[in-house]
Amino acid sequence: MITANLRALPRVLIPATLALVGMTITASPAAQAAPTRGSYAVTLASPLSQPRREIIDGAMWRCEGDRCAAPADGARAVPVCSKVARRFGAVSRFVAPEGELTAEQLTRCNAN
Repeated sequence: MITANLRALPRVLIPATLALVGMTITASPAAQAAPTRGSYAVTLASPLSQPRREIIDGAMWRCEGDRCAAPADGARAVPVCSKVARRFGAVSRFVAPEGELTAEQLTRCNAN
């Protein structure tokens, strides 16, 4: 009886462990550095001293180290980048669902 329960244990633990690992990976801002469909990904010029979360225009931004991510809301990328730069510091890379900002767009982002 005990042997039968021990044999079934790995079948239960493996899927549960994989689910927990998956949730941890997707919840990490660093894992979201490359945007998924419908998200923004930001690399800051200087890393933050501690993780931060802030709401900007209704979107929850999660930042850790020099990486930030948030769901895209359809707004134009440069104004969103400017708001992120004002809250978290200079941005060295900004990727929206439409693509990555150019060097000129990043200059405008950080100037505002």
